[in-house]
Amino acid sequence: MIGLYFSGTGNSRYAAERFLLECGCDTKLYAIETEQAAQQLANHDAMVFAYPVQYSAVPKIVRDFVKEHAALWQGKRVFVIATMALFSGDGAGVLARLLRQYGAEILGGLHLMMPDSIADEKVLKRSPEKNRRLVENAGRKIAKAAALIRNGKYPQQGLGFLSRVAGFLTQRLWFGSRTRTCSSKLTIDASKCVGCGRCAKQCPTGNITMTGRTAHSAERCTLCYRCVNLCPVQAITLLGKQVIVQSMKY
Repeated sequence: MIGLYFSGTGNSRYAAERFLLECGCDTKLYAIETEQAAQQLANHDAMVFAYPVQYSAVPKIVRDFVKEHAALWQGKRVFVIATMALFSGDGAGVLARLLRQYGAEILGGLHLMMPDSIADEKVLKRSPEKNRRLVENAGRKIAKAAALIRNGKYPQQGLGFLSRVAGFLTQRLWFGSRTRTCSSKLTIDASKCVGCGRCAKQCPTGNITMTGRTAHSAERCTLCYRCVNLCPVQAITLLGKQVIVQSMKY
């Protein structure tokens, strides 16, 4: 089994790696924005796919990866892990349904509450100690899931009908459209930018480019918050107007 993941600040990468370790597999992890991901998808039949839920929906970059490689999913066996700051309803289920459209077999699903990555909003901000406990609890939940799997029983969290209704009514109905297109809302304060280039280097969509010693944003933001959390001078914002707490821990 291999690990595929998309991760903004490291939560989903951690989840995939920990899952493979607990299952006794080699920790072969591939970020979906890399060329290796499609190659490994083609060469392996079983995998864990971890990703961060956005508004109880699949982020555009994840949806695009699945659709772009539609022919490769036939017959693949996939365990879905959805990471979230609080609640998603059917985080695992919404990706599972997409994968099934292209012939994948869904082994199960798992939901993990993790530290919030939205650095420029006060909502869901927790202390470093509480975030540490969240990660520890997620690790224990992964270990329990792996123990069940070793006994032939896969967790089915987020895959049922009631979970789907909850995800739709609480978030997708109101905000789901935000994940269908890329955003142009990313703002870079040129007066603060020091030209380090971290944001441009780490952007999974190439949305950020450098002109001389200043970073510039286009209209291909996938809302992953990687750049906002990486910026050493807090010059980048997306949903809010000021960076409150940065989170890039793994």
